[in-house]
Amino acid sequence: MKEIKNISRSRAQESSAAIEKMYITMRHLFNRGFYKPMGISGDTLREALLALRPEIYGNIGEEKVELNGLLYVIERLPIGIEECRFINLTSDEGYSKSHFQAIVPPKRRRNCYRIDEEQMNVEITRGRSDIYDILTHLTFIFIESHKIRNRVLLDDAGEVSRDWQKLEMTVAQKKKLTQIEKEKAVSHAANILGRTFIEVLDIYDAFGSEASPDRFLHVIYWLGKLAIEEITDDNKRTITFSPILRERLGHHIHGEIWATNIKEVLKKNQLLNRPIHIISANMHSVMNSIFATTVLKTKFKDKSDFFIYEELSKSGAHGVRDKVSAFAKQYGMISLPDDSGTNIDVQIFDTAKIDWTKSSFPKASIGDKKPVLIVMDYAFGEQAYETIDELLKPYKKDILLNVESVSIMGKAGILQGGKGDIMIPIAHINEGTADNYFFENELKGEMFINDDIPVFEGPMVTVLGTSLQNKDLLKFFHESTWGVIGLEMEGSYYQKAIQSASKIRKSIPQDVKVRYAYYASDNPLETGSTLASGGLGTTGVKPTYLITIKILEQIFNVK
Repeated sequence: MKEIKNISRSRAQESSAAIEKMYITMRHLFNRGFYKPMGISGDTLREALLALRPEIYGNIGEEKVELNGLLYVIERLPIGIEECRFINLTSDEGYSKSHFQAIVPPKRRRNCYRIDEEQMNVEITRGRSDIYDILTHLTFIFIESHKIRNRVLLDDAGEVSRDWQKLEMTVAQKKKLTQIEKEKAVSHAANILGRTFIEVLDIYDAFGSEASPDRFLHVIYWLGKLAIEEITDDNKRTITFSPILRERLGHHIHGEIWATNIKEVLKKNQLLNRPIHIISANMHSVMNSIFATTVLKTKFKDKSDFFIYEELSKSGAHGVRDKVSAFAKQYGMISLPDDSGTNIDVQIFDTAKIDWTKSSFPKASIGDKKPVLIVMDYAFGEQAYETIDELLKPYKKDILLNVESVSIMGKAGILQGGKGDIMIPIAHINEGTADNYFFENELKGEMFINDDIPVFEGPMVTVLGTSLQNKDLLKFFHESTWGVIGLEMEGSYYQKAIQSASKIRKSIPQDVKVRYAYYASDNPLETGSTLASGGLGTTGVKPTYLITIKILEQIFNVK
């Protein structure tokens, strides 16, 4: 008799299945219209997230509360959301025209509105990726809130530990704590969280702000309080999706308005018939790469260009930034702050108006047709497809755009190397599907060979969300024949839109050039180097500007 082979799944396969389960579950809950994250309807999401144990959420599977992951998430959710029992995800439904003040999270551009003591509305205008991002973050903080509840709730009648009582008294004071009061509170909080005194003290100030220096205690208290009430009073937290959001999602409503605004400005300035180069980057690197050295050379005498870029990147450098911006507007830059709901600002550069002798590219050779640059801020996940797809469509259905190139510069996680290194993709693989997009990248690794930054070339994986990644799955992508060098969230969506516009719909030239390059914001395979370990600081300045300059050198034909 043939022996039955024991078939077991690897951790990578289990992780892949957990991501797929989360993806399907989130779509199901969205179609249903509401769910209770810590109730039966939220079981599948919680189980999948705990099975996945993403790197960004650290100790999510352990009894102690995960502090770095909590900080990462809190910075991407609106202030006060920890107090809210009802969280409504809505479309842009007119709250900006009401008395409600928009609350914008420090690290995510989305408008949120506190409706009353118990309800927070979060506007979703950036597509499905935004919903996945929020739901995974909320699932994480609700799991953590029940860890707090487990440690402080002594019985079902509602008796709580002494540490919790002391924390409650401290939070109720609503005044800035003295150093002694703060350390006493940290001691009680450490017991509640299952962490050491020094671990809590080290992260305490990162949660705070000038207006609320002791916000850490406030967040822990309210997370625990609502979790306790879910058990003692059966007051379950509820997430709902507004009917308008469910109706609008996937129909490119915001992307179409955004793209039409850009084309209207091109028409108004008689730029529609000129060669167009689209660059997805931030709102400073292209402008600064062209103009900053000229504008600031007297202020920063004998300093390198990269020194100037670093100075411009510092948080208090509004004066020098405004100076460069004003100069750029004199020489052909048009600024288009977003009012479509995409949260993607745009700059248009008319190269016919640039005085090349007053730029960093005196050898620019742009020919008679004088190209136009459209620089768009970073898209978010699937939003990349919506925005580029709409932008590449003809204007008024019959005026085709002469798009000569699309260049994408962004941040990504790296799987070999470290923060600040550069990745040049040769293909994008879409995680969770069989989709893959191979392309001829105009940027090559050898172009950066003398720049003292490690450069890696190879395929990159486009992931559903950075908050869903774990080491086992990433190791599989990196070490198997896929040979993946990094992970990001937009690449395959950009390429899908470019390919369909150039090869199938013929709305832009078939020989459109593409350039992709990323700098590493984190290495999720290294403990202590994930996104939750903090930002790049000035480490990101050099690779950002190096990539931008290489893109501009190709567009301006600088030999």
